Amino acid sequence: NPHIQPVSVGIIKEQLDLDVIVQPQHSDTGSGPSSRNASVERGGERQSDTSDSETTDIRRINQQPFSREGRYDPNRFRLHFEKESKEDVEKRKKLAREKVLQQVSDKELEVDINDIYPSEKGLGFPRRPSWNYEMTRESLLRKEEKSYREYLDDLHSRNPPGSLSHFEHNLETWRQLWRVLEMSDIVLLIVDIRHPVLQFPPALYHYITGQLGKQVILVLNKADLCPPPLVIAWKHYMASQFPHLQLVCFTSHPGQPYSTVLQKKRMRRKADWGHAGGPTDILKACQEITAGRVDLSSWEQKIQRDAVAERADRPDEGAESILVEHQSDSAMEMTNPSQELYKDGVLTLGCIGFPNVGKSSVINSLVGRKVVSVSRTPGHTKYFQTYYLTPTVKLCDCPGLVFPSRVNKQLQILAGIYPVSQLQEPYSSVGYLCERTPFLSVLKLKHPSLQENDSQQGSQGSGEPGWTAWDVCEAWAERRGYKTAKAARNDVYRAANSLLRLAIDGRLCLCLRPTGYSCLREHWENHPDLPEIMALQGRLTEEEGAGERDDEDDGESSTEPEEERDRDADDDEDGDDEDEGFGHPRREEEKPPGFTVNMYNVLRENECE
Repeated sequence: NPHIQPVSVGIIKEQLDLDVIVQPQHSDTGSGPSSRNASVERGGERQSDTSDSETTDIRRINQQPFSREGRYDPNRFRLHFEKESKEDVEKRKKLAREKVLQQVSDKELEVDINDIYPSEKGLGFPRRPSWNYEMTRESLLRKEEKSYREYLDDLHSRNPPGSLSHFEHNLETWRQLWRVLEMSDIVLLIVDIRHPVLQFPPALYHYITGQLGKQVILVLNKADLCPPPLVIAWKHYMASQFPHLQLVCFTSHPGQPYSTVLQKKRMRRKADWGHAGGPTDILKACQEITAGRVDLSSWEQKIQRDAVAERADRPDEGAESILVEHQSDSAMEMTNPSQELYKDGVLTLGCIGFPNVGKSSVINSLVGRKVVSVSRTPGHTKYFQTYYLTPTVKLCDCPGLVFPSRVNKQLQILAGIYPVSQLQEPYSSVGYLCERTPFLSVLKLKHPSLQENDSQQGSQGSGEPGWTAWDVCEAWAERRGYKTAKAARNDVYRAANSLLRLAIDGRLCLCLRPTGYSCLREHWENHPDLPEIMALQGRLTEEEGAGERDDEDDGESSTEPEEERDRDADDDEDGDDEDEGFGHPRREEEKPPGFTVNMYNVLRENECE
């Protein structure tokens, strides 16, 4: 195969690293302490559209640079989402300026998977139609397009307009999923532990286990961002809903939380993909499923070698070449899907999931070094590739796919499913976030109306004024110094984007809970599996981590030079540098090696209430 070539670990990188995002044109209107009314105009701008045609109802985003010498069109797999009406956008903007935020109850943070994917609404996914070798490639493509249109028509007929969340409308990307499912022997379905039910389509699970007859391992990724009792609760909830599902907790950065809300990089000084928590559990799950039909001893030996190299602080010593197979063109070939599992004694693991769940990070952690570029931009991985972990194990990375669901669109944005830079109206999502997190104590904001009265020595009444989503964005812009270019007014649009990225990255953590969590909170907080989860996360006990944050009470403002260096940290769209592992220089007041910050104390809580 001419597409297969050994690539040195040091130079392996995705060919499509750069996401060129169409940013909204910033106008001069804004807001400042002396002219808050002028800021209303700031939310009225409409983002420039990246659609190929103005007549279509589909919004095509993440435009890629195109080279005539390239073998393929990189825009073939860019994200396609349905446009929202201008009336809906304007209605949400108005609501964000007028609605006073109220903290929701613990019960409202609980979510049931049957509410996200109700069975009667037909929230499946497009299937590859049947075909035979007598068909031409063109006729097969036409049949697939016809089948996809019929799928969309049926989906919209069962769900009223506006009831469905954003989901992928690009057939080319669904074709990538079909190919990965056909190639894989075991499917790693990766979700974010903060909101796993949002990213676990039951129709996909039943299709893989039923029609394809293959096994699914649910990887609960980013376990370090969730309180240990909640991790255990989610594991038990998913196991109760899907009894035959294999579950594995995973984190690429154990013991490395953010020390402050505004810190761009986690607390580490070098890249350490080999230090991930969870690869051994995935190996054990695969050993149980394969039942000796595949020799996985080489994989086990590799994990042991990586662990030894990590302890010896020599992760690059004896680095092996990784065989990479680019699948951008072969994904569309009319190849007969093999029904034989573990063909030629090789186990193929397919990594699938929604955008921003950490698929690339999981692959890098399994390999033990960086082979896939990582970005927080949804749609960063454009086509699937296979990576030979060992001679008998290969990984197959599929682009992130958004399945249709009934999840609230604001919550979908906070989960990183829709690109923040493409939002026409980010303010309602900020309001949704603030009603579910202690934003005032974390962000240390001062109400804009109080800023106006500073010159009057605070003669206003002692009562704290109510906060709207717009007020939060305006106060954050003032605190961070986000100003418009010409008028130097507070840039509330940039501030709203900044807050949403804090949430997506886990620096302003919003964790949903399974149904009944509040009633059984004491049970989960005293569960016997807690030490195991805390060891996976690489954290100290809650008591050890909680009492050592006194010197951090002032958050990022305690180190003004670092705040200046990180002024735009939360506005960097590409997360590649974050995963390179270059942290801030050690300061004299830093804690000794081995000290782990309890990030939930940053949020002034232990259970992410």
